[in-house]
Amino acid sequence: MALTWRAGALAALGAVLVGLLLPSWTGIAALLGVVLAAILLDVALAGPVRSLQLTRDGDTTVRLGTTAHVHLTVANPSGRRVRALIRDAWPPSAGLQHAGAQRAPAGNRLADPTIIQPRHTVTIPAGERRRLQSTLVPTRRGDRHAEHVTVRSFGPLGVAARQRTLHSPWRLRVLPPFASRRHLPSRLARLRELDGRTSLLIRGQGTEFDSLRDYTAGDDIRSIDWRATARRHIGDHYDVVVRTWRPERDRSILIVLDTGRTAAGRIGTEELGTDGVRLDAALDAALLLTALALRAGDRVDLLAYDRRIRTAVTRTPATRTLSQLTEAMATLEPELVELDARGLVTTIRARAANRTLIVLLTSLDSAPTTEGLLPVIGTLTSRHEVIVASVADPRIEQMARSRTDATAIYEAASAERARAERRHIADLLSKHRATVVDQPPDRIAPALADAYLALKAAGRL
Repeated sequence: MALTWRAGALAALGAVLVGLLLPSWTGIAALLGVVLAAILLDVALAGPVRSLQLTRDGDTTVRLGTTAHVHLTVANPSGRRVRALIRDAWPPSAGLQHAGAQRAPAGNRLADPTIIQPRHTVTIPAGERRRLQSTLVPTRRGDRHAEHVTVRSFGPLGVAARQRTLHSPWRLRVLPPFASRRHLPSRLARLRELDGRTSLLIRGQGTEFDSLRDYTAGDDIRSIDWRATARRHIGDHYDVVVRTWRPERDRSILIVLDTGRTAAGRIGTEELGTDGVRLDAALDAALLLTALALRAGDRVDLLAYDRRIRTAVTRTPATRTLSQLTEAMATLEPELVELDARGLVTTIRARAANRTLIVLLTSLDSAPTTEGLLPVIGTLTSRHEVIVASVADPRIEQMARSRTDATAIYEAASAERARAERRHIADLLSKHRATVVDQPPDRIAPALADAYLALKAAGRL
């Protein structure tokens, strides 16, 4: 049971009347009796709550920053009308929007009028139902759950109400935003150039034979096919034929996400979500690389690891790879533990038996990389092609450029030292034949895609 403001107003008005007309214990008792009778009568006449039937439908997945709609249908099978205030409880990160109510169409018992607002004031006649809509704009990745719906059914006097919390579960999975999608068309154009599918003066390089064509001035003489040339002689004249190549296809790519404590570092980007952690930018870069590699005909697997495997997506059909990787990334969160580099390398070697492009999205922080990754990176580069991609903090770049006062100068010195340490670690990784990509969050995704295309053009996959 719940009391409304009218119960308090009724008691206050009665107190004034008792004080003026009957200032005695008898008057107080009469006032309490009237108020109590009004409350009990209102509760008795209020529509039943326990018998209400709740069902849900609507969106189950949504990208971060976009809008989702979840509908709650409330059916009243009882023989009495229900005047209710309904609160659909969502966590704050679900981003429940405060919108105005829409007037329901009248005169149609079979209609499903929709009301849009966080708290729904609705009247449900006997034997009818109403459909309520919750508009959500989530602010965090992951699963957002709505478990309970609180219904408060008012009596005709509006003094008191029946109240009950009903169970009506729903899960909305918030996917990464994939903000780097805008870079995909330009990278696909470069991929088509490598494949030789556009008109170019120079054919794309690679190691897979594509076709034969006539020799033209400027062609590499090492690409001449002497046997084909010998078969195309006419009298004393020979038509010189050269081979053309295309980038390798059907290669294996394993994207490895470091979900250790360094992935929780805040990098201050609003484009990838309000959290602004390093892992968000790494996920965005991984999605762009996956979309590009799939269009190039390669196979992509995913592994998220810190001290154990957090998630893994392997051997999925090409048509479902991107969607399954996106689903798996949605619930990933950084763990406040140090990356077990040796365990990571052991896990990668067990999953990548043949030559594979290993893309490790981690941090180039001095201590974790020097003590953890550097001693074991050679084990991977000896058998696989390795790209180490790291998301740099743009705040360090801002600090390095500032020289306004003494504090700013000290901050600039610290930033320069941090940048020098990252460059030193990148040089050490390069000496182990690893390709290093170190860019701020707004450039890490296209830079990683460019590194992949460069390796493909050089025939190193």
